[in-house]
Amino acid sequence: MALSIALILAGVAIGLLVIYATDVAVAMSSGSDYGFLPLDHMQRGMGLGGPALILPIIAFFISRREPSRGLGAMIVISGILIAVGGLVILAMPASIEASARDPVASTAMMFVPATIQLVLGSIKIARSST
Repeated sequence: MALSIALILAGVAIGLLVIYATDVAVAMSSGSDYGFLPLDHMQRGMGLGGPALILPIIAFFISRREPSRGLGAMIVISGILIAVGGLVILAMPASIEASARDPVASTAMMFVPATIQLVLGSIKIARSST
């Protein structure tokens, strides 16, 4: 039961990250602060990004005793998506998306949970292999 819940949480996190990235891409292509969702960059980060940072970590801990390579892979995928998002923020011009904050600081804030997720996902995969 815990593994099923963990898989759902990790799936929701990946879904939120995909929606987040798509909304940012739409906002960038239209040249406004809003994408297809009526959220500015702060609301988007708190509403979509925040849960996507936390859910895979919760998924790992609620299923820590159950082996699952699939869950480990999902946690690694969410960490990779967050890291890629941080790299995109660094590459963006200062006038888009990152204008209200320091892009280096916000990227560092993204790489910490991304690294944690990559490590936890790798641990889950390694424990499931043995």
